[in-house]
Amino acid sequence: MDTISIRLAQLDDVKAIANFNQTMAMETEGKVLQPDVLKAGIKALLNNPSHGFYVVAEVQSKVVGCLMITREWSDWRNGVFWWIQSVFVEQEYRRRGIYRKMYEFIKELANNKEEVCGFRLYVEKDNRVAQETYSALGMTPLPYLMFEQPFPR
Repeated sequence: MDTISIRLAQLDDVKAIANFNQTMAMETEGKVLQPDVLKAGIKALLNNPSHGFYVVAEVQSKVVGCLMITREWSDWRNGVFWWIQSVFVEQEYRRRGIYRKMYEFIKELANNKEEVCGFRLYVEKDNRVAQETYSALGMTPLPYLMFEQPFPR
């Protein structure tokens, strides 16, 4: 396998990230995302680090995966959880340690920030492969259900 490099995403990565998110939404939920809304959302995050950030994985200078970090304040812990979201690795690069490398990258970033009290993520209840990956990295399932109330736009 070629060398995997991990870095913080930049505005030049918007197209690749948008393509990944489109593919992921279709694979996991059968949803088609609005391209203009999606690209605007990615740009808004990249232009406003207080919302979070994206990390991308490259193989031979080609972006092959990404994940997004958003922040959640925890009054119980007086700290910030980093939520791992929008995880995607191109099909042909899966099961090669790319997610592990991205996870190690964000773990190193978090270790240098005293306010970060942990990571959280949500995963489709039937996605056993992802659940096994997260468990292998030391994450544990929580006893919560997730609820949503979307607002029409």
